[in-house]
Formats: sequence, structure tokens, C-alpha cells
Amino acid sequence: MDKGAKREILLSLFMFTADLRPNDRAYTQTLIDHIKALLAMGYDGFDLPIAAQQTGDHKAEIESYARFRQALDAAGLEPVRFTTNVGTTRTFDPTSPFREQREGALAYLKSRVDITSILGGKTVMAGPIVFPYGVFPTLDSGTPLWSDALQDWLESRYELARPIIEELANYAEKKAVKLAIEPVDHWETPAPNMVSDVLGFLEGVASSQAGLTIDSAHVLLGSSGPAAFQADLRATVAQRRLNYIHISAPDRGALKDSWIPWESFLTPILPVYDGPFLIEVFNAVPAFLSGLHLTRRKFWIPGEDQPVAGVSSAYDVARDGLETVREEFAKLEYLSAL
Repeated sequence: MDKGAKREILLSLFMFTADLRPNDRAYTQTLIDHIKALLAMGYDGFDLPIAAQQTGDHKAEIESYARFRQALDAAGLEPVRFTTNVGTTRTFDPTSPFREQREGALAYLKSRVDITSILGGKTVMAGPIVFPYGVFPTLDSGTPLWSDALQDWLESRYELARPIIEELANYAEKKAVKLAIEPVDHWETPAPNMVSDVLGFLEGVASSQAGLTIDSAHVLLGSSGPAAFQADLRATVAQRRLNYIHISAPDRGALKDSWIPWESFLTPILPVYDGPFLIEVFNAVPAFLSGLHLTRRKFWIPGEDQPVAGVSSAYDVARDGLETVREEFAKLEYLSAL
């Protein structure tokens, strides 16, 4: 990337919701109001969560997001950059031993590519799209699988998922949508946890349209250190699979004064990556409480919640996060110029 070129910084709407509720016109207007307020702070775009629904009628879902996009355009947001976040589920599972279920997962994921294309055009669809997010495997007896037993169980499931992700990547390429498979730490989901896990999985996927997201929180909570991270980053770049960078604190909360190792994380990334950086804060909204074991207070949401004395608002946290990332970029680029 040319020195001095502007780096795009996006915000995840996980700050407000895990579900855009595209059929709810009143909530669409609420989100539009949030987006406009955040644009005024200086954000370049937003990552939109596309919630899974218990339906196989993906055509109706796609149509609902097309109407949502029309509402954004009518509000003057047509030029704004949008990416999406998608997760697979127990129902839509590409690793299932049952062919019919894998085919259902492929249809679901293709519908998410269609939605991503409608919302963001030539953009990125990121998230945990191999194993169902947050579903830890058990034997039929209910006995959970950990350590060696888990790793042995994963091998055959990865094999089952590869043809699904390969076909999905070919489909996404036709839509100009990049896939960014996100390794998520072992506190949240069983696999893949590390960048190296995703790289190993993608050895069997020819299309480089299927790439990775690298997230600071998951890197920090992983089982390997800076040397392995840098080696995995070099391999990802060499394979042209680095499609997204997420910046998130270890507790998935506010970035300001967090334990993110800024220099160790960003120094090897900045010279080799010119895509968007996503600030990802999981607010304490109901969808995230149990899955992320959130104990901190909710950042109250302007226009939706009553202000809480002594507690930061979602806008405060978003503004501080943007300032923090800009300061860290400036600091590292200054150091690189010495």
C-alpha cells in the first residue's frame, strides 16, 4: 500500500444488533439513523450481520434484503461501503455427515453470497462458515469431545466441507464477493481456531476466492505466538487469501485502553494489506450474552436505550475505537518511516 494512502475503517453493527430485521421498516430507519451518526464520526463503512433464520425459503430472505438495500439507497447511503458477517449453524452445516444437510448448507451459504452482493456489491463476506458457530460436538451419549478426540473428529468433517466451500467459492467469484473464513478462538467455537487451521483446510480448496479473516482477538487468544502468526500471515498473503482484518479486544468490548498488542499485530500486516479494517465490538445485546459469556454492562444505545450514568454509550465506544485505531496506525507508520 502506498504510504499516505487512506486506510478504510469500518464498524461492525454488532454494536447494535445481531439481526438487521430487514422486514421491519421501523428498525431499518433506526439503523439508518445509527449509520448516519457514525459516518459523521468518520467511519468509512459498516459490516452487516446477516442472521440465520429457521427457513429454507432463501428467496424470500434475499428479497427482504433487496428492500433493505433500497431503503439505504433512498436515505442517501448508496456510496457507503458494506461488508457482511455470516455464520453457519447446526441446521446449515457444511461439515455434516449427511449429504442432504450439506446441500442445504450450500444453498444457505449461496443465499448469503447473494445478499452480500445486493448489500455491498463487490465486497467481502466474512465469518465462521465452515463448522457451525458455537456448536461443540458430542458423542451420541452426550460426552463432549476435547483435545485429541476432538482433533481426530475434525479431520473427517473438514474433508466433507471442502467440496462445499469450493463450490461456494466458485459461486462467489461470479458475484465478485470474496469469502473470508474467520478462525474463532476455542472459547467460542470448536474449530477452526487458528489462521493455520484455515490455511490447512484451504489446501484442498483450489479457488483463492476463499480466503481468511484475521481477527486480533482470536490471534491473541490462540495457542501460538508472534512467530507463528507472522509465518501464517506470510503464507496467507502468498496464497492471495488475506481478505479481511478485524480489530477486536480480547473481551470483544471497547478498544480504548484494551489489551490489544497493537505493534505485534499490525506491524506485519500494514505493509502487505490494503483492504478494510473492521472495528468489531460485541455489545451486550441479548443475542451475545450467553454465547460470549458477557458480564460487562451494555453500552447504552442512543435513540433506543435510556442513558445510564457512568456507562459509555455505543456511540462513545465507537468514537473512541475509531480514534484509537487511527492513533495506532499513525504511530506505527511514523515508526516505519524512521
